[in-house]
Amino acid sequence: MTQSPAPPLPSPKERRRLREAKSLSQADVAAKLGVTRETVRSWETGRTAPRGRKRGAYARLLTAPDQATPADVEDEAGPGPGTEAEAGTDVTTRQEPVTEAEAEAAPERGGESQGESEREREREREPDPLPPPPPPLTPPQAFDALYAFCTPALVRQTYLLTGRRELARESVERAFQLAWHRWPEVAVDRDPAGWVRATAYEHALSPWHRLRPGHRHPEAPPADPADRALLDVFLKLPPIYRRTLLLYDGIGLDLPDTAAETEASTPATANRLLHAREAVAARLPELAAPDELHRRLTVLATTERLRAAKPRSVRYGSEHRARTWTRAAIAFTVLLVGATSLTLHTAADHYEPPMAPGAQVRGLPPRAAPGPLSDEQLELHVFLKSQTVSGPERLVPETR
Repeated sequence: MTQSPAPPLPSPKERRRLREAKSLSQADVAAKLGVTRETVRSWETGRTAPRGRKRGAYARLLTAPDQATPADVEDEAGPGPGTEAEAGTDVTTRQEPVTEAEAEAAPERGGESQGESEREREREREPDPLPPPPPPLTPPQAFDALYAFCTPALVRQTYLLTGRRELARESVERAFQLAWHRWPEVAVDRDPAGWVRATAYEHALSPWHRLRPGHRHPEAPPADPADRALLDVFLKLPPIYRRTLLLYDGIGLDLPDTAAETEASTPATANRLLHAREAVAARLPELAAPDELHRRLTVLATTERLRAAKPRSVRYGSEHRARTWTRAAIAFTVLLVGATSLTLHTAADHYEPPMAPGAQVRGLPPRAAPGPLSDEQLELHVFLKSQTVSGPERLVPETR
C-alpha cells in the first residue's frame, strides 16, 4: 500500500534446501540477519515468516547466486601470458637462424619487454580511480527528498486511519512542519520516515478534532461498495487497534517495530492485532486471511487521489508558524512583566491599622425613620443649634 511489495519467499522446505545448498547453517543465517537461531528454524518449518526489512534480506540471502572468487576465475580461465613467461615455457619457437648481432641484442630486448610487461601488470592490478563523491545535500534538499519519498504513501495511510481527506493532508503537513522545525534531530535519526509517520498518526488520531466544526459530519465514502464496507469496519475499531493493524498488515512492519512505534510491549501489541483481525473477520469473513487483508487495504488506499502541498510551502509554513509562536511568547512575556510592575507600583508599602468601631454617643435619641420631625425633635434641634461654640461649626452635645 505504501511501500514496495514484499519480495516473494520460497516454501519452507525450499528455504532449507537453498540454505544447505549454500553450505550455511541456521546459526550462520541468524548471524547474517541479526536474529536468533530459533527464529530461522521457525521460518524453515513454516510456523512464522519474516516481515519488513528482514524479509527482503532473507530472500536475497537465499536466492542470490554464488559469486566466484578472483582465484577461481583465474583457475578456470587458465594461466595468462605473464604466468607462462614466469614459468619459463616457450610459447613460440624461432625457426630462423639467430645471428650474432641478434643474439647480443636479444637479452636487451627481453629485459625491455619483461619490464614493460611487469609495468602493464602493475597498471592492471592498480584499482581504478574512484569517482569523486557527490557533494553533500543541504538541509532544504535533504528535507525535500524525504518529503517527496514519504508524502504520497503517508497521506494514504492517514486517510485510512481517519477516513477524512483534509485531515490526512493536514496531519502530514503538520508532521513535516514539526520535522523541519526539529531538523537537526530528525536528520540524524535512524528512521526519519518512521519519526514523521508517528508524528502524523498522533496528530490525526487526536481526540480534540471532534470539537472542530468541520469534523462534525463525515466525508463522502469511497464509491466502491467493497471499499466502503472495509473502511466502515476499519474506522469502527478503537484508534490503537486501528493503528496497530495498519502498521502490521497494511505497511508490513514486524511485531517489535510495531510495538515500538505504538509505545507498547510486544505481547500487548500481539493481542491488539489478534483482536483487530477478529473484529474485521467478524464483519467481513473474506478478509480473515492476513494476505487478503493486506491486499484490500492496499487497494483501498491507492484508489484515493490525495495530494499534499509542495515541500517549499511546508518549510515556509513551519518557519512562519515558529515566528508567530515566538512573537506571541514575547508579547505574553512583556504583558506579564508590565502587569507585575503595575502591581508592585500600586501595592501598599506600609501597614495601615484598621479603624476602630464607632461608639454610641449618649444623650441622643435613636435615629428615627425618614419623615416629618416630632415636637420633641424640633425642640431638641433648636436647643442644639443654640449651643454652638467658637471655632468651626461643630455641635458638642452636653449631658443633662
